[in-house]
Amino acid sequence: MTESQPISNAALWTGRILGALVVLFMLFDAGIKVLKLDMAVKGTAQVGYPVSTVAPIGWACLISVILYAIPRTSLLGAILLTGYLGGAVATNVRMSAPLGFDLIPAIVGALAWGALWLRDERLRGMIPLRRETASH
Repeated sequence: MTESQPISNAALWTGRILGALVVLFMLFDAGIKVLKLDMAVKGTAQVGYPVSTVAPIGWACLISVILYAIPRTSLLGAILLTGYLGGAVATNVRMSAPLGFDLIPAIVGALAWGALWLRDERLRGMIPLRRETASH
């Protein structure tokens, strides 16, 4: 593991804001499924999943996003959200959804990890971004 640079206030707040946007988006997604709102039930059936899976999928999302929102468990939450969002990408690809629909879950996943990287020194140590130097 390499040493990381101290996190600037700008990076910390950018990470917090991006993370909050991810949490809000995912809470909406989880909420409509847990509450079995008509739009979630119809959407789930349209992509070929049994209607009985709507609430369990919503609970999986909700648990993942809660873990992501808690600083102590945010890394585990990010891993679980990655799996959840990967399933969404795979479903969209399988259904031949328009390109934008394929990209939305991938973008949300990238934002979740980017936000976490911006605000978590441990993650910066595990995934350092390196500058190219002129002398090789």
